[in-house]
Amino acid sequence: MDQTFTALSDPTRRSILEMLAERGALAAGDIYAEFDATAPAISQHLKVLREAELVSVEKRAQQRIYSVNAKGLDDMERWINEMRRYWSERFDMLDALLKAQGERAREKNSKTKSKPKKGK
Repeated sequence: MDQTFTALSDPTRRSILEMLAERGALAAGDIYAEFDATAPAISQHLKVLREAELVSVEKRAQQRIYSVNAKGLDDMERWINEMRRYWSERFDMLDALLKAQGERAREKNSKTKSKPKKGK
């Protein structure tokens, strides 16, 4: 999972992934043409995306065709959903704790106010 977030930390790699998601499978040359960077630099970005399993590559004759790897995105989505559930449970527990403390404070204040003051 670390590789996934490392891969997505770079804006160029995010752009490549978004491009593939919008347009579908693209040849490496078509991807290179969209960026001001050199072909070797974009090739490195594609390698990082492949290693993170966010894209897959298919060789067709002399071309390499890249596409989004849905499984890699599914794994990331599953992790994100687990974290969302984890933090949601933690926040629910915090809300319950804060509510209980607030009720205790209100009870304490109401008891203090209802006691007669000395000397009056």
